[in-house]
Amino acid sequence: MFTDFSVTGCSLELLRKGERGIVTFSKNQDETILKQLMLMGVTPGANITLKQKLPSFIIEIGNTDLTLDIESIRAIYVRIIDTLN
Repeated sequence: MFTDFSVTGCSLELLRKGERGIVTFSKNQDETILKQLMLMGVTPGANITLKQKLPSFIIEIGNTDLTLDIESIRAIYVRIIDTLN
């Protein structure tokens, strides 16, 4: 009745702690958020690991850990490359 499926791309907000993805695009109505993300290195093709969700979102990009607000996290879309089973 049901078939197996998997999610290969999603908003960074939906990743679980420890999952990795490649940034596919950033989308937000606020150009300031998009510019800040670009300055931090969050650009298409960048590898991201979600290190922490609570009490705040911490991502690793390259050798740098960044703390981001929820609006910034929701603006980032990734292709999942390493899932937790």
